[in-house]
Amino acid sequence: MYEGIVQDLIDELGRLPGIGPKSAQRIAFHLVQADPTDVTRLVQVLAEVKDKIRFCELCGNVAEAVLCRICGDPRRDQTAICVVEEPKDVAAIERTREFRGRYHVLGGAISPMDGIGPEDLRIRELMTRLADGGVVEVIIATDPNIAGEATATYLSRTLAPLGLRVTRLASGLPVGGDLEYADEVTLGRAFEGRRTVHA
Repeated sequence: MYEGIVQDLIDELGRLPGIGPKSAQRIAFHLVQADPTDVTRLVQVLAEVKDKIRFCELCGNVAEAVLCRICGDPRRDQTAICVVEEPKDVAAIERTREFRGRYHVLGGAISPMDGIGPEDLRIRELMTRLADGGVVEVIIATDPNIAGEATATYLSRTLAPLGLRVTRLASGLPVGGDLEYADEVTLGRAFEGRRTVHA
């Protein structure tokens, strides 16, 4: 335990996802010892992110405008939608350069233990996007863990009556892992080997 503001900084950093007590302490002391210009720039960027970043009105990805850069790109394939849990998953898939369609960000995964049901996700918005009949394939790219599998099963059953081709990312991704941490080769192979989901 440290005094006053240093401990407050460690506590706040420790609230960030993936930052444990030791990492929070290391980052805090790095910031304390850093050049004031670097710290000021970090503060400005953090404030700017909170002011400027919003979520795309169409897909739910992070954006600086009404639409994200992917939804605003007319060269993207409008017949395929890749459904992911979080915006960070869009970035992971984009790094593979295997997918040229559009995305739909659910904003999480079904997890009854955490009180998250289908109504808490952006599934209604997905169904609205699919209503015009322009999409022919929906790729379910939820995380390969219990919540992600539950979400994929729910989506495949919900989408079955629409007569679309519904696929799920194939093996290559470890069960219990997150898309964010998969390397490009593994994620690329999983994309190439995706399979049709049967309700």
